[in-house]
Amino acid sequence: MTYDEVMRELERLGSEQTKMTFIRHGAMEPLFGVKIGDLKKLVKFVKKDQELALKLFESGNSDAMYLAGLTVNPKTIAKATLQQWIKQAYWYATAEFTIAGVAAESPFAHELAIEWMDSPEEIVSICGWNTYANYISITPDEQLGLDEIRSLLKRIEETIHNEQNRVRYTMNSFVITVGIYVAELSEVAEAVASSIGKVHVDLGNTACKVPLAINYIQKAVSMGKVGVKKKTCIC
Repeated sequence: MTYDEVMRELERLGSEQTKMTFIRHGAMEPLFGVKIGDLKKLVKFVKKDQELALKLFESGNSDAMYLAGLTVNPKTIAKATLQQWIKQAYWYATAEFTIAGVAAESPFAHELAIEWMDSPEEIVSICGWNTYANYISITPDEQLGLDEIRSLLKRIEETIHNEQNRVRYTMNSFVITVGIYVAELSEVAEAVASSIGKVHVDLGNTACKVPLAINYIQKAVSMGKVGVKKKTCIC
C-alpha cells in the first residue's frame, strides 16, 4: 500500500464515536478515530515498508502515528528518529505506548529511558518511565541493572505523590512492572507498592482508573507468573 492508500483506509476505518473517545483521553486533531484492533489489520500491509512507517508517523495524524509504532522495525530505527518522535508526541498515548514500545525494543532502550525519564517535560518523562518499564518486561534479569532499578523504586517511593500528573501514573506502572517481571526485586516492588498506596491521577472525563500496584503484583505472585517475560512490548 502507498501512503495515500493507507491514509484513505484509516479514514474509512475511523468513526466519530471512537474519535470523540480518544479526544476525551487527550488526543487532538488530526485523527480519524480508528480502533486499535482495526489498526492491527493494516500491519501486514505496512510492516515491510519502513519508509512508509516513518512517513506515517511524520503525518502528525494520531491514528497513523500509532500504526507507525506497530509496523516500524525497532531493531533498525535510528536513535535520532526516536528523539525526533518524542518531540512530535502531543498526547500521552503516543508517548506512553507508541514511542515507549518501539524505544524499548530498540538498541537504545536503556540510554533513552534514563535520558527521558529525568526530563522536566511531562510528555517526555512519561515516555522515559514507560520505555524503561517495557524494557524490563522483555529483558532477561541478568541483563538488567538491578541496583539501578532498586534505586528507581526508592525514588518512586519518596517522590511519586509530588510528581507531575501523568508521571505519577507511569511511576506506578513501573512499580507494577518490576513486581511482575523481575523475580529478584518482586518483594522490593511489593513493599514499595504497599508504601505508596493509592496514587491519585487526574484522568480527565474518562472511566479509566489508576491501578493499585499492590493488587496487581500480589495477583501475579498468586498465579505463579512472576519473572515470566513478554516476547514483545509493542501492541
